[in-house]
Amino acid sequence: MGDRSRLCSVWLGSETGILKGVSLSRKQAFNFCNTSHLSRDQEVRALCWGDAAESELLVGCVDATVKTFSVEKGAFTESRRCGDPAEGCFSGLAALGGDALVTCAESGALRVWREEGGDEPVTQVDAGKNVCRMRQSPANPNKVATGGKENGLKIWDLQRPEQPAFSAKNLRDDWLDLRRPYWVRDMAFIPDSDKVVTCTGYHQVHVFDPSSPQRRPVLEAEYGEYPLTAISLTPDGTAVAVGNTQGHIALLDLRKGLVRGCVKGLAGGVRGLQCHASQPLVASCGLDRFLRIHSLEDRKLQHKVYLKSRLNCLLLASQDLQEGGATAGEAESEVKEEEDEGDDVWDAMERVEERQKRKTTEDQETTKKRKKAQD
Repeated sequence: MGDRSRLCSVWLGSETGILKGVSLSRKQAFNFCNTSHLSRDQEVRALCWGDAAESELLVGCVDATVKTFSVEKGAFTESRRCGDPAEGCFSGLAALGGDALVTCAESGALRVWREEGGDEPVTQVDAGKNVCRMRQSPANPNKVATGGKENGLKIWDLQRPEQPAFSAKNLRDDWLDLRRPYWVRDMAFIPDSDKVVTCTGYHQVHVFDPSSPQRRPVLEAEYGEYPLTAISLTPDGTAVAVGNTQGHIALLDLRKGLVRGCVKGLAGGVRGLQCHASQPLVASCGLDRFLRIHSLEDRKLQHKVYLKSRLNCLLLASQDLQEGGATAGEAESEVKEEEDEGDDVWDAMERVEERQKRKTTEDQETTKKRKKAQD
């Protein structure tokens, strides 16, 4: 299994509790799990890298366990309990360096776990109820952002967790002086700045700047009419890719708040979305059971892989997605890439000409009468 796992450049978590790896260079996909103990309690809700070398994966499951998967060995090497399943599913998971990790549950329990702490967290913070997402800052691992339904954006410094370093203020009332609800579904840290961009369940994209005295968004934009579920920054940091519950993905310019273009082809709600760190590619997955990779330049579909299960999350390797070894070339893939063979099938079919309808006796008599009338 180690040979197969080293080939994979895209990792996905499914509702059935299976960790799936995809090798785009060989157009193969593999399942990494113990099939004899599969259950809905092991549904994968969060994925992150366990170290900077990307040799380990941290897998957050519904039963509040975090499993460590070794990419080199192709097997799960460790499992630890991080919280109570009654607190809700994981809304975020991150590695803090060394043996420490950060978890956040839907109930708002934001915790830091270490090996020496045993089964008890070394740090615990209440981030508020109905937390939909927790994200870690790539520049500062001790800084995380949280947000949810009627739970505005908060930025926490885990070294000083007594109170949030930044807490967003509610949006201004609308033109009827009615309160505008807020529902943060996902967020991302903008590189080389303190800004954070969020997407909401009310099809809005907001940019917050903690370095400014303004606690409300410094930029507001909207896309479509359906709730946005996922967001990811492009490699240059000037735009974001957002996906919604109808399977629509769009690129929004963060400088003007305008839509650059849309990505087509999805048939279900988007649950996972990530732009590659260096390549102009965006990967998406969701309810239609497909992994799709589109180009950010011309927005054309580059890869499409059917993975048999509904997918919750995905994680891209920082290496070139087309790179892969040659050790498992003869291995039969457990999940095959769907090929667009529809046109070839229709072209190969025999063409059937439409025959003229045979005239009945009544039709012949009618024709004779018409000819006599004309004469």
